[in-house]
Amino acid sequence: MTDVSQTETRAVSRRIGALSGLWPYLRPYRVLLISAFLALVITAGISLALPLAVRRVVDGFSGGDLVLLNEYFVAALGLAALLATGSAARYYMVTRLGERVVADLRKALFARVIGMSPAFFEKIMSGEVLSRITTDTTLIQSIVGSSMSIALRNLLMLVGGLALLGLTSAKLTGLVLLLVPAVVVPIIVLGRRMRTLSRQNQDWIAASSGTASEALGAAQTVQAFTHEPRSIQGFDTVTEKSFDVAMTRTMTRAIMTFLIIMLVFSGIVGVLWIGALDVRAGTMSIGELVQFVIYSVLVAGAVGALSEIWGELQRAAGATERLVELLGVIDTVLDPEKPVALPAPVRGAVAFENVRFNYPSRPKQSALDGISLSVKPGETVALVGPSGAGKSTIIQMMMRFYDPQQGAITLDGIDLRDLTRADLRGAMALVPQDPVIFATSARENIRFGRLSATDAEIDEAAKAAAAHDFIAALPEGYDTQLGERGVMLSGGQKQRIAIARAILRDAPVLLLDEATSALDAESERLVQSAVERLSQGRTTIVVAHRLATVRKADRIVVFQNGKIEAEGTHAELVAQGGLYARLARLQFTDGAADFATIEG
Repeated sequence: MTDVSQTETRAVSRRIGALSGLWPYLRPYRVLLISAFLALVITAGISLALPLAVRRVVDGFSGGDLVLLNEYFVAALGLAALLATGSAARYYMVTRLGERVVADLRKALFARVIGMSPAFFEKIMSGEVLSRITTDTTLIQSIVGSSMSIALRNLLMLVGGLALLGLTSAKLTGLVLLLVPAVVVPIIVLGRRMRTLSRQNQDWIAASSGTASEALGAAQTVQAFTHEPRSIQGFDTVTEKSFDVAMTRTMTRAIMTFLIIMLVFSGIVGVLWIGALDVRAGTMSIGELVQFVIYSVLVAGAVGALSEIWGELQRAAGATERLVELLGVIDTVLDPEKPVALPAPVRGAVAFENVRFNYPSRPKQSALDGISLSVKPGETVALVGPSGAGKSTIIQMMMRFYDPQQGAITLDGIDLRDLTRADLRGAMALVPQDPVIFATSARENIRFGRLSATDAEIDEAAKAAAAHDFIAALPEGYDTQLGERGVMLSGGQKQRIAIARAILRDAPVLLLDEATSALDAESERLVQSAVERLSQGRTTIVVAHRLATVRKADRIVVFQNGKIEAEGTHAELVAQGGLYARLARLQFTDGAADFATIEG
């Protein structure tokens, strides 16, 4: 998978053509796009026609024909009304188009990222992803909803203005065209520099967002270790780098704007000087000179606007590259082209067949080293062993967050890679080691397990998980908002909410990853009873360090260094001696439980 988080080493955009990546999101709105373009052409045409009317008015004063003069003024007012109407219509349509495209793009980005496997998030911070969804798409919105339209309009004004300048006075137009190389060269040279700086600026903004997101997500830990100054310094460093690049980009753009405007208007003044001499010599009328002046101003304004918008287009091109890059990242875990359907009902037979797996971030360290394990339907199997032995990796593999590099994992005899992830995960209920609580009500947090559940079913699940009493005691009971990451709850309360969620899911396979690790003794007893009832008739895989919670398991599998060390019942493993017997002696000896928990 492409590493999309390397801020300083990523290739920069060297072409405005990167904006073509937006076409799939513009295509559905072709009618609106064509309508906006027609309005743009009409308004540009009217703008180019106005100087002709001004010339007629000026020369009409000289001719003294009052009727003709009145007609010219009326025609000029009519053109102004059409220009106002067309401009308003164009503004509405391009703004609507920009808002619609960006909304679709943000939805596509979120839909793409939310389904990515954990391997993706090992290489990119969520804060950077959020920056792309917000900051980068805001740039796109500015381009599609405004700058692109302005650029096309000024391009038409430039081309049309030059053509009409030629018709007005070929001599003066030839002199104007001599200025073109002097204007184009700074655009090309400084424009390349702008593209590089624009991409770097967006990268540093994303890095700043990622740094802030990480620190704020662990604010209590940062404060507990008094690392606020270090976090502030880290954020300040990244933000200052973003500022420095932005200032360099701004200075480059300012220099480019100064050079272009100075060259253009200096040239125009010189050309008009010559034109004034032609009027004095009688080879050009005053109206023609005025017409030429207006067209010169329109052309100069178009060039100046294009030079400014060019920088915006370059920034948007960089942002588009970043978004297309994110949308194009290939996940390591994909649904099969021809998925196999799970049998109904799911029996829950699980098998690991010589499974080898290394995490992408640790390619040389085996997390699972040739694991073969079978779990019968309805059997409760506990996985124990030291931290890093591979127990939680079994849960990760069961949920198909990762695929094995070797071997196969099956559910009811079907390789997990032959199932859609939705079908597979729909047959499982998970209680993770670090329970996730959403910033919504207690009721909706539990309902997350099964969205179609009734309030009565939610209440029953909470009671079974020993969560009903503390939820009922909250200010608004089940409707109490729990805050971001469940800030209102203790660790044990969060875990009981997660267990209630799993109970409500009522899936044939239950996965418990340290499900009772944060509970006090009384809550643990209540939840353990609920888990034992829940385990009846369904396959249950329990990861635990505290052996007291797994003594009643049908089978205990001991892991060490990614391998199965031993398996059997509690009594059998104690009788065998070895790692499990040593852990049991530590945990079931008075005063040694804390030491065993630390070791495990």
